Amino acid sequence: MTQAVHKRCLSVRGKPYNERPWDRFFDFIDAGADRYGLLSALTEELALNSVVLPIGENRHFFILPAGQNMGAGGFPFRGQSPVILAAHYDRVEGSSGANDNSAAVFMLLKTAIRLGKQGTGYWIIILTDKEELTGNEGPEDQGSFSLADYLRRGGLGDARIFIFDACGAGDTIVVSGTTDYLLKNEEGRGVTKTRQLIQALRDTALDTARYLTLEKVLIAPTPFSDDAGFLRAGLPAQTITVLPQDEAASYASLLRLRPEFAGILLAGTGHNTADRFLIPETWRTLNGPSDSYLRLTPEHYGQVIRFASALCAT
Repeated sequence: MTQAVHKRCLSVRGKPYNERPWDRFFDFIDAGADRYGLLSALTEELALNSVVLPIGENRHFFILPAGQNMGAGGFPFRGQSPVILAAHYDRVEGSSGANDNSAAVFMLLKTAIRLGKQGTGYWIIILTDKEELTGNEGPEDQGSFSLADYLRRGGLGDARIFIFDACGAGDTIVVSGTTDYLLKNEEGRGVTKTRQLIQALRDTALDTARYLTLEKVLIAPTPFSDDAGFLRAGLPAQTITVLPQDEAASYASLLRLRPEFAGILLAGTGHNTADRFLIPETWRTLNGPSDSYLRLTPEHYGQVIRFASALCAT
């Protein structure tokens, strides 16, 4: 089945791909897509209040509430703690990036439209560049590392940052506990404060899920995202991802039996051993040709969009 045929079938079945901005989704995951150019055109076509912020070789899209701007005075909400929703738009070469991270990018575009209609005005959406790493690169090479420093110097060091990554396949919201493991053996006053800030972000996410009466929610370690770069730069962030219910249940059971598996997942060593097949299948398909639109579950997109929107009302 070609992408065009699949797209038409999903549209007939009431899926979102015939609506804005989803009607450009298949263009975005095309092998030869100019993803930066497409996002530039889309934010303009959707009449979003968007500006591109270049930092080094990276280009980040900032989407702001109507009436806010990034003029000579710098960021809006300086010295305050607005909600920042972030999703990276780059992808690994050789992958369509359907779930990692195109679905979340389009969810946040839809969230921006929704927030505009609701008149909610205390948020910033950032579509980040250079989340994916190659070779011997580490968190300091991520776009989020230099972005975090820029945000802090711009007066947004107290922003509440939620990262959306791999949110297109499944119905269970996973609130990442990865930072607990990263900070497990760290000590010091700064670390204590960081833990408190991360816990506050996590509590906000869980409270929001309860407010929306979302029944399928899991707290568990997840693969690294932009949270690694943000944390290395001293700016806490909370990652949100999604898994199918059966994978989430199996993963939670595994962690109860083998709590050390979190370390295997985060170190990446499981990908080269028999433990590979204990990693949730959705995560095993990321960053490769198997990260296909065929694995996506459009019927659950709305849940993530409602969740992201509700975070901005906190």
